[in-house]
Amino acid sequence: MDETGVLGLLEELSILLEDSKPVFGKSSFRQVDVAAAFEIMDEIRDTFPAEFSQARQIVRERQSLLDDAEAEANRMIEDARSQAMTIASEQEIVRISQQQADTILADARELERQTRAGAEDYADEVFGHVEQSLDTLLTNARRCRDRLNSNSIGLR
Repeated sequence: MDETGVLGLLEELSILLEDSKPVFGKSSFRQVDVAAAFEIMDEIRDTFPAEFSQARQIVRERQSLLDDAEAEANRMIEDARSQAMTIASEQEIVRISQQQADTILADARELERQTRAGAEDYADEVFGHVEQSLDTLLTNARRCRDRLNSNSIGLR
């Protein structure tokens, strides 16, 4: 029987009651063919289990679809969270690496500045010693030349 089967049987029962004769003096009471009423009720009982079974099956299938959809949604949410964590972690690694690179670069620049300043100071000191040594040598060379010239004048 299709889904309108029970409704059709209820309609039949309703017509049976409406078409029945009222009991004398009591309009709310009717004389009904009991066999016909029981027959319709039996058909309703026979029909209900099949329709209930179909309805329960539909509800189970619907619930299964909802459960599957919820599980898939939860999986997708977890995947998205995992990807977000991975991206955040990678961004944090990049940020830390950039900080370390900046620190290393700043340290290297400071070391280069200190090394350059130290080299310039050392070069100045060496040139100062060379200048002093050359001054001493020049003074000695002049003295020797002056002696040579003063000895030469006496010999002439």
